[in-house]
Amino acid sequence: MPSPARLLAAALRPAEERTGALGRRVRATRLGVAGAWARLRAWRRIRFTPGGLVFSVGSLAVGFAAMNTGNNLLYLLLGAMLGLIAVSSWMSEQAISGLTLSRQVARGVTVGHDVRIVYEVNNQKKRLPTIALELREAGLHEAAFFARVAARASESAASVHRFVRRGIYPLGTLTVSTSFPFGLFYKERDVELEGELVIWPRHDRVVRAPFPGAGRARVRGHASAGAPGSRGDYRGLRPYRPGDDPKDIHWKSSARLETPVVREYERDASETLWIVLDLVGEPGSDEAEGLVEVAASLAARAEMEGKRYGLVAGSRVVTPGSGPGQLEAALDALARADLSLDAEPPNPPVHPARCVLVSLLGGGAWAYGDAYVGTPVARAPEGSEEAA
Repeated sequence: MPSPARLLAAALRPAEERTGALGRRVRATRLGVAGAWARLRAWRRIRFTPGGLVFSVGSLAVGFAAMNTGNNLLYLLLGAMLGLIAVSSWMSEQAISGLTLSRQVARGVTVGHDVRIVYEVNNQKKRLPTIALELREAGLHEAAFFARVAARASESAASVHRFVRRGIYPLGTLTVSTSFPFGLFYKERDVELEGELVIWPRHDRVVRAPFPGAGRARVRGHASAGAPGSRGDYRGLRPYRPGDDPKDIHWKSSARLETPVVREYERDASETLWIVLDLVGEPGSDEAEGLVEVAASLAARAEMEGKRYGLVAGSRVVTPGSGPGQLEAALDALARADLSLDAEPPNPPVHPARCVLVSLLGGGAWAYGDAYVGTPVARAPEGSEEAA
């Protein structure tokens, strides 16, 4: 058996230098200690409230006074105070034990809107209820509060948050705590619940319609399916939208309806709009985030107009489609887009002349059917919170 000196020397040696049975034993010991500490932290922690700290200091003062004076009344008072602390410790431990937790979050929420995280607590204890329970996510400010969860019953509560930046916010550690019954201290434990919050960029910017012919340019000398001059079957009339070709305005119907209407053809409904986002930009800057909002607003506009559209954001490609699920997929991709000053140039799956480019610098914009180039500023909603 190795001597204590050898064990100490092995423990002080870097892990990669330890070999043989001794090294394995030291590593196993360290892992066991780390696992025990993790289980201890998951079991419970105690955090004093201001009132509880004053009460505890007062208990110590009464104890010293009782020992110095031998006064029986002080001993009785000390016993009552210590009993109160013991009862509080036991009841708070019962409040946070015997629970199963679940979390529900929306698939995606637009930045600046309220995000509700709904929790369900199932109290599996046979007789004791759980009272004054608080659930708080690591890194978030607001908490969900349960006034009472009866024995063998379930209750739901929600916490509400608001974010000022789009992106993916991972959820992991959920802290369960209570100050029941006397408010002397918080007893808390950590529960691991994996998840994430997907915060979509704003998609309500007022953006101009892509230029007539954008995405329908001639490629290699051949007109694309919806090229100018090539018309599909006539479908009917629809209200005029900014960016429509004035030649398509039906003047007689516009005069009769007292509002501009345009002729709509099959190719107008079936053509695909490809939105290509150039990810070159300083991460977190208002200008770069404003470009993400422009791309999201173009997708929302295409959805509102009933057009097929696809999206390219770095390596993320959303295949063409339409409908609410298509818009959610596009916004998910934009929420996960990583801006970088050295990002690769966009590489759309179709000819650039059939795409609309959204770019801060506008490199290669001449090759695209249309381009949105500039430095828009992302609008930060008031009263928002950010994950710490």
